[in-house]
Amino acid sequence: MIRSVEATRYVTPLREGGSLPAVVEADDDGMYVMKFRGAGQGAKALVAELIGGEFARLLGLPMPEIVFIDLDPDLAATEPDSEIQHLIRASAGCNLALDYLPGAINFDPAVEPPNADLASRIVWFDAFVCNVDRTARNTNLLVWHHRLTLIDHGAALYFHHDWDSAARIATGPFARIADHVLLPFATALDAADAALSARITEADIRRIVALVPDAWLAGESRFADADVHRAAYVEFFCTRLAHRSAFVGEAQRAHAAGL
Repeated sequence: MIRSVEATRYVTPLREGGSLPAVVEADDDGMYVMKFRGAGQGAKALVAELIGGEFARLLGLPMPEIVFIDLDPDLAATEPDSEIQHLIRASAGCNLALDYLPGAINFDPAVEPPNADLASRIVWFDAFVCNVDRTARNTNLLVWHHRLTLIDHGAALYFHHDWDSAARIATGPFARIADHVLLPFATALDAADAALSARITEADIRRIVALVPDAWLAGESRFADADVHRAAYVEFFCTRLAHRSAFVGEAQRAHAAGL
């Protein structure tokens, strides 16, 4: 289950990401990094964040807690920045947030290289969810209390920006894995494939996809309703899992080529 909280205070923007996330305070007295539905990347970024993050959690990868966060547009009244005012008003209602990790630092493989098992599992996961954004330029990895932690999966599931490509992508390799920041350390991909593929069932896929709110799935004319839209995600990931040898093999080839 994913908890629901209500945003009570906009604290500060985090301008590193294209989705203009921000640190906010919620009614449970927690601090969260909030992803706005009204940002330029729209609801699809939240869908990718939710599905990708919950797959990571299912696979035992370190992730901050994900929550649904309700945003009252009246919070915009206290913000002097007109851009932030517009973003808050455009994001009224249900959004997504991750637990804020105070004191976390950006991952640097030269300072604290990961072990082969964890690196291989993260590479496998990112290939499975088609995450294009875990590169040396932008690792989307934090170190918190000496523990590597995954964040920001809004750029995953890129197939849902062009559903005509979904069937081809589901059965194919993931060439962008060659740019993965952890690929040089991923020497245990066969073991990661055996362990992680065994943890995902069709029931798990359906449960995770069912978490996506109807409002985030609106606007796709090719789907009759939200349930049909969700079924397309389920079909993609079931197919992706069944054809995982394509993306595992591509990751192994890219790793060997980088040696």
